[in-house]
Amino acid sequence: MALNDSEVGLEVILAMNQLLELTPSHVTPKPLEATVMTPWDVALCVSGALICCENAIVVATIFSSPSLRAPMFLLIGSLAWADFLAGVGLLLHFLSRWCVYSEALELGSVGLLVSALSASVFSLLGITLDRFLSLHCALTYGSRRTHTQTRCALAIGWTLAGLQGALPAMGWNCLHDGESCSVLRPLTRVHLATLCGGFLLTLALMLQLNARICRVVLRHSHQIALQRHTLPSARTHTRRRVHTLTLILATFTSCWMPFALYGLLADGSSPALYTYATLVPVTGNSLLNPLIYAYRNTHIQRVLRQACCCCLPNTPNKNTHTPSDV
Repeated sequence: MALNDSEVGLEVILAMNQLLELTPSHVTPKPLEATVMTPWDVALCVSGALICCENAIVVATIFSSPSLRAPMFLLIGSLAWADFLAGVGLLLHFLSRWCVYSEALELGSVGLLVSALSASVFSLLGITLDRFLSLHCALTYGSRRTHTQTRCALAIGWTLAGLQGALPAMGWNCLHDGESCSVLRPLTRVHLATLCGGFLLTLALMLQLNARICRVVLRHSHQIALQRHTLPSARTHTRRRVHTLTLILATFTSCWMPFALYGLLADGSSPALYTYATLVPVTGNSLLNPLIYAYRNTHIQRVLRQACCCCLPNTPNKNTHTPSDV
């Protein structure tokens, strides 16, 4: 017996309802825009793996050596740990985008990236402040009070960074409201603007501190130049230190400034290519930080040589930090 059109339509609707009931409600469909893997995605994934390997060596070196307990090494260890977590966040974000997609994994990976990068910037500010204090308070630098203040400052900085990273998982995200999305999904525009504004404030503080450091170094150089017959290489050493400070600040600014400005001006409708092009230099900063702050330090180099060669005597060094090493 033939069915009329209305009966056929009713059967189709009933069949579709049955399929929807059989579909698990907890499975989230993969976004339609994430259909083609780009070289930028591969670059971020490879950067994440390199960042993890590079900074894991620094973390293991600092926290396994009793001689590396000065405030500066605590800050370098904090920086390396933050960059290591940023690398883990990049790998998890790659997995959530291309392998095992779920909203929880996406929120977790982005939250980890926000926390890690915020802690990284805070640690960089702490290193700059520590260098400034080591010059202005040379007699009291390295005391027990300085160690306690450094630990307290790190605890506060990591707590604030953790809160920033927890906000997307606590509901401040744009997973179900595309109009409020920033260039970095699932962060909202207001959240990303807050992070970028914090970076610009940190950059301004670092510029001010480095300018004062350069003035102190140049003043000391002028005083030493009066005794040039005893210290003929003073000018060369001073120029090298000033050039190092300039290089550190230029690297930090060039890596972060494009993404900070783009995050403030653009929104979720902006081309993904621009987001990738400004985000990759940020990951490059996490790659360069160990080379700038850790592997150039003579004390860390000594510990690494002892660990790799096991041939150098483990002689304690009371002078665990000099500003020129960083």
